[in-house]
Amino acid sequence: MASITTKKVGRDLTEGPIMPSLMLFALPIVITNLIQQLYSMVDLMIIGQFVGNVGTVGVNTGGEIADFLTPVATSFASAGQIYIAQLAGARRFEEQKKATGTFITLMMGASLALMALTLIFTKPILHLLNCPEAAMGEAVNYMVITAVGLPFIYGYNAVCGVLRGMGESKRPLVFIIIAAAVNVVLDVLLVAVIPLSAAGTAIATVVSQMASFAASFIYMYKHREAFDFELRLSYFRCERRHMKVLLQLGLPQAVRSTLVRISMLWVNANINACGAIASGTNGIGNKLQKFLEIFSSSMSQASAAMVGQNLGAKKYDRAKKAVVSTLLSSLAFSAFISAVIFIFPRQTFGIFTTDDAVKDLGVYYIHMLVVHIMVSAVTSSYQSMVIGAGNAGLNFLIGILDGVLCKIGLSVLFVNVIFKVSAQTDWFMTTMGYFWGTGLSRVLPAAVCIVYFYSGVWKRKNLLAER
Repeated sequence: MASITTKKVGRDLTEGPIMPSLMLFALPIVITNLIQQLYSMVDLMIIGQFVGNVGTVGVNTGGEIADFLTPVATSFASAGQIYIAQLAGARRFEEQKKATGTFITLMMGASLALMALTLIFTKPILHLLNCPEAAMGEAVNYMVITAVGLPFIYGYNAVCGVLRGMGESKRPLVFIIIAAAVNVVLDVLLVAVIPLSAAGTAIATVVSQMASFAASFIYMYKHREAFDFELRLSYFRCERRHMKVLLQLGLPQAVRSTLVRISMLWVNANINACGAIASGTNGIGNKLQKFLEIFSSSMSQASAAMVGQNLGAKKYDRAKKAVVSTLLSSLAFSAFISAVIFIFPRQTFGIFTTDDAVKDLGVYYIHMLVVHIMVSAVTSSYQSMVIGAGNAGLNFLIGILDGVLCKIGLSVLFVNVIFKVSAQTDWFMTTMGYFWGTGLSRVLPAAVCIVYFYSGVWKRKNLLAER
């Protein structure tokens, strides 16, 4: 029997007008993710302007593992968010409390294990990534220092997953503003003033991650009655039934994000082998892609929470309308931002580099990026139903399609068949092949998500229906 509580954190997403409710809930998530990516891009901007292309390549390559492991954190955070959202929608408050304790313990344990592995295998990983020798020292420094920040990344994502599952999206915005302010100040101090190069950027990143985690944990503790949170060991006990659900949902999402990152590591390693110009362009382009797709990915994240709560409350028509509202808003914004960067491609790349050769190649990257942005808007919108329903199996399939069959398969197709690269020295055509393989990689996953949405299977398959 569910316990009764008069305390409440967050927003009830099962009531009220759909589009206004979705936008009010989504806006803080959009701004939060925007700031998070912005201060990541500030790292790149400051390194590019004060250290040069070697520093840029070092940060990009050394940051690959952090970029690889952070989506694992967000995948499990999404799993926790959806599970807690469905429990909240069904008013199962006692189960929600126990699931929260299990979830936080899972996240912190995973982060410590991954930190240790990264520190042990730093140099072998960088060699696998074909890190240019000139940038190896910068890359090692960046990777080792940022590995120490993994527990703070996972801890922050755990708390924010709990908050968003309960319909609270404003507080994570406050936490990330604190982190961004710390990061920007320390970036300028440790790179522009004290010339520590990549190590300075890494230190700024880790300290900012510590700040965001500390702020989020303090908030949770101060409002412990609303969360039924207790700062004692018994609260963090892993309950088998909740751990099982979190793993069943989180592992396929983590595998999905891992496969996507593995494919990107493979693509990036091959582009790195084409030289510093190709590597620098690709590194900046990857940052741009993440930044410019923030709105659609954030809307998907918000929509998944709304879908989760409404499926828990068995309001199926409302869940469906939430996805349609997400699609319309994501397409409108993506079309606008695509037009801007298509008209001003060199100026866009010029924000991050003074290298004319990188700007020239960046024009071609922008053409691919416009396609990727529009397809991603469609994919992420419909995928919010997959995530909100807790369909772990389909998320795994999407990971296989996006991460293996599409990104790698299409890259090989473009390089070897369509562009017919005949020699290793033809670095430009090789690079273009990998660009376009990435640009079209989400078309098939989009089709799968669309079919799933209109099939209506999600009405019968959700986390609470299976228990």
